[in-house]
Amino acid sequence: MSIPIALTIAGSDSSGGAGIQADLKTFAACGVYGASVITALTAQNTKGVTGIHDVPADFITAQIDAVFADLDVKAVKIGMVARHEAIEVIAASLDRWAPKHVVLDPVMVATSGDRLLSSDAVDALRTKLFPRCGLITPNLPEAAALLNEAIAESEADIEAQGRRLLAMGCPAVLIKGGHGTGPESTDYLIDNNSVIRLAAPRIATSNTHGTGCSLSSAIAAGLAKGNGLEAAVRDAKAYISAAIAAADRLDVGHGHGPIHHFHAFDT
Repeated sequence: MSIPIALTIAGSDSSGGAGIQADLKTFAACGVYGASVITALTAQNTKGVTGIHDVPADFITAQIDAVFADLDVKAVKIGMVARHEAIEVIAASLDRWAPKHVVLDPVMVATSGDRLLSSDAVDALRTKLFPRCGLITPNLPEAAALLNEAIAESEADIEAQGRRLLAMGCPAVLIKGGHGTGPESTDYLIDNNSVIRLAAPRIATSNTHGTGCSLSSAIAAGLAKGNGLEAAVRDAKAYISAAIAAADRLDVGHGHGPIHHFHAFDT
């Protein structure tokens, strides 16, 4: 049997905790072969982002075409796409190659608080990529920013924001509750027919670098293996919860350290 293949289209994190590096670690941990298309280089560590070098749009296209021309990609995860030029060529490439599953993590701000998406790219993200994806995975601040609204504070508000995001053309949205409060971190998987509440104990740690990148990659990995969307999201939630719980064992860096992608392999 051939191994399922997933592709990440995202930015590089030089410290290895988020972006392309986190995506490839997640794919490996979830039993999927990972390919990558780099949209930007970042000078980054656990304390913050000190520089961003964008990859030219035509070279993003070249990377995507090289991967799809040779590999049987079952699912695509899209992460950091800093400029509208990158978004436009990615949208055109999705139309050209028509992958079955596309998961978009609308990365706008890093864990450190550094902005990773230019303001003029936000509208392109909504209009060009949302309609071409099967799932978007914003956290609470990202959902609010995408809608130009205040951050949702109640379950009813979260569901209402999810419905408004669906109206932008994506058939499903996972609003992540990691930025919320209370003893549980609750995510909401919302489509036009249902709202599925996914709760896990909130873990007291500052080592959450790469959480969003890794969750969306774990979902893409599940889809690449042939799982349905709900099953892929549930498995990804369990994987990320365990990776966060084990994060303090790594002791990497002096800021927001990475989660432990390979927690299941500790001896």
